[in-house]
Amino acid sequence: MMRKASIGVLVLIFGTIILFVSSWRGRAAETGKVAIDADDIGGTVTGPHGPEAGVWVIAETKDLPTKFAKIVVTDDAGRYVLPDLPPAKYSVWVRGYGLVDSPKTEARPGRLLDLKAVAAPSDAAAAQYYPAIYWYAMLHIPPKSDFPGTGAKPSGNGMASKMQSQQQWLDMVKTDGCFTCHQLGDAATRNIEKQLGHFDSPAAAWEYRIQVGQAGDNMIGSINRLDTQRAFALFGDWSDRIAKGEIPFAKPQRPSGKERNLVITLWDWNTPKAYLHDENSTDRRNPTLNANGKIYGSPEESSDFIPVLDPVTNSRSQVKALVLDPNTPTSKDNDIPNPSPYWGREAIWDSKTTIHNPMFDSKGRVWLTTRVRAPDNEPAFCKQGSNHPSAKAFPLKSSGRQLAMYDPATGKFTPLDTCYATHHLQFDSQDRVWTSGGGPVVGWFDTRIWDATHDVQKAQGWTPLVVDTNGNGKRDAYTEPGEPQDPKKDMRINAGFYGVAPNPADGSIWGSSVGFPGAIVRLVPGPNPSETALAEVYQPPIDDPRATVHGYSPRGMDIDHNGVVWTVLASGHFASFDRRKCKGPLNGPNATGKQCPEGWTLYPFPGPQFRDVQDSGSAEASYYAWVDQFNTFGLGANTPIATGNASDSLFALVDGKFMTLRVPYPMGFYAKGMDGRIDDAGAGWKGRGLWTTYATRAVAHIEGGKGTTSKVLHIQLRPDPLAH
Repeated sequence: MMRKASIGVLVLIFGTIILFVSSWRGRAAETGKVAIDADDIGGTVTGPHGPEAGVWVIAETKDLPTKFAKIVVTDDAGRYVLPDLPPAKYSVWVRGYGLVDSPKTEARPGRLLDLKAVAAPSDAAAAQYYPAIYWYAMLHIPPKSDFPGTGAKPSGNGMASKMQSQQQWLDMVKTDGCFTCHQLGDAATRNIEKQLGHFDSPAAAWEYRIQVGQAGDNMIGSINRLDTQRAFALFGDWSDRIAKGEIPFAKPQRPSGKERNLVITLWDWNTPKAYLHDENSTDRRNPTLNANGKIYGSPEESSDFIPVLDPVTNSRSQVKALVLDPNTPTSKDNDIPNPSPYWGREAIWDSKTTIHNPMFDSKGRVWLTTRVRAPDNEPAFCKQGSNHPSAKAFPLKSSGRQLAMYDPATGKFTPLDTCYATHHLQFDSQDRVWTSGGGPVVGWFDTRIWDATHDVQKAQGWTPLVVDTNGNGKRDAYTEPGEPQDPKKDMRINAGFYGVAPNPADGSIWGSSVGFPGAIVRLVPGPNPSETALAEVYQPPIDDPRATVHGYSPRGMDIDHNGVVWTVLASGHFASFDRRKCKGPLNGPNATGKQCPEGWTLYPFPGPQFRDVQDSGSAEASYYAWVDQFNTFGLGANTPIATGNASDSLFALVDGKFMTLRVPYPMGFYAKGMDGRIDDAGAGWKGRGLWTTYATRAVAHIEGGKGTTSKVLHIQLRPDPLAH
């Protein structure tokens, strides 16, 4: 980026640098011209009927160490500025709803470039650019009258008895099943690829395709939780109708208002055979840490090589993740039920560490949830008979994923064995790492103790989730899950954390528990968490008559500075839970999940709902949520943001209304990790932004596609559409 003088703006036109006084910008706006610097490309987009407002201008290059792209949106007059481009030759084109992609034009920074948009010749051609949700909403959903299932006909009603409600079905074809790992509704999933083979029916094609590649067993497990043959028939019918020419019944709107202030920068940073789950750029408690520094990703099942992006030099590198146990299993040994149309039976994944989530600490070190040994190779201090305080209270026999720490200053990667399993991680104000994924327990790792002693046993602890159902305010002997309540005892619950977030307001630890109807859980550690921690559980108001809007099945979650929890629901809602609004007792015999419906507020996500569903919500299946506690994005502190995984978008909730931040390049956007940092002094919009990751094809998370790779995004909001 060039340093801009306060008296004017440098503009490079036809190789000559001309200095304009600051009043030029005002005259340019009046005449419709665009002011640019030597590192910008700008101009006007027009179509058959004049200026094209709210369309995307995309600049892409392969001249840099990584493949690089930048995207902006046109203003009311069709004007755009692509700011701060590294020196390179770019292909520039226009994409927008109601259009087809314009021809690509070659350009270099410092040039004014007017572009011609190309109107779509038909509604069918225009629909190829719609976000996946508009196609996925065409899927038929069994009507409420088919539930609860009573089994096969003629003795039953034709629906599997394990399916008790339409809501349960929706949870499975969305958040906790089919959408768990990849977007549905884009071209890669709604169409049946010819290379899959020939099948007697579309249903048979779907039965075959979900068994393809190294994640086939995962997809088989998901479909088996539905009425399997009914699901194959519905997905087959969906693809068949699309193949015969049916298009979405709803149309997306172009970006408007502040959504047009978007600047998106993308870098390729992995290989075609790997995918990304998460990334991290800073300590979320102090988003100025690691300013302008490197970004670290988590390749999960695909690789043991952590991708690293340097956004200043536009270059990438890798860190090799290590294990403690050479017999740690690898994803390379995953069964491949059916060959991939891209890779055949080649085992393209090879990961022992299955890294899921990275987080920076206050010292600039990267902590990761990672496998360091075989699951059953549990240390003796974790088990029955150990003197470890947590093991004495609740011994453990195995764990599937543990912890590791990478220090960029020394280049050292340190695997750390934990008794409890891990998935996501977050730091509290005392530098303890709290983790999800522990199943019956919640674990923590005290980094202060580790730094002082390097004693992995002493630094860790864990606790079961015990609810104070006898109402005396302390943890006592408890009943086990499945046992009847005992008025003299507390109650242990199986509500393992998926999302995890320490509450900055009071030090409690919150987690989301996935499943149907799911829950969020509050854990108060107490002075000795292994023995004193107490939990509170709150179910979303799935059927509570006191609730104005019903929802179910949380997944990702985060928390704001006031202790308000934000989570995404399979019902198609962004939900907040404010414990301060609760009116009734929060412990005692009735505090088993359905207390405090008044604490919930549900906001239906943008986008269409399935036609067969009359309940509030949308077809959106958001994966994770993040609260911008420090205004790193510029929309205000405590702004909650959700991943619009079916919508090629991020959803920011501002004053009760959604701002849709769309990422239209390329098709198949599927976001998981999200993070924000201030890259410089934070004085202007260029120092702010969100980082997120996605894969270029819906199938990339499952098996990769030849020629595709994962990307990392930097998403910014500038003060106006032409700022640079």
